[in-house]
Amino acid sequence: MKITVKELLDRWNWILIRNCPGQFVLRSHNPSISFEELLGPDYQVQNFCSSLAQDPVLVVELKDGGLITYASSDGSLLHTLNTEEGVQLKLTQLEITLSLLIENV
Repeated sequence: MKITVKELLDRWNWILIRNCPGQFVLRSHNPSISFEELLGPDYQVQNFCSSLAQDPVLVVELKDGGLITYASSDGSLLHTLNTEEGVQLKLTQLEITLSLLIENV
């Protein structure tokens, strides 16, 4: 079962990104918090390169949105949490189309 945006907002310290409705950035002193730390063991990461992003873009679909992470060459991860509307807007801006993920139910 996928985690929800609300669950992640409640568990971690997120800051609303100014002028970006439904998009939050993780505020953390650890620049390499892993997906497993954030999401637990049940997630799938899709990797993308976008000419509109400086770093590789990693996307995890959530029940009601998505986690979009930028992976810097120094190993740090910039995690952004997005509502359904926010993730659609950002992926469109980055010209990224998600692959259909098939889950075991």
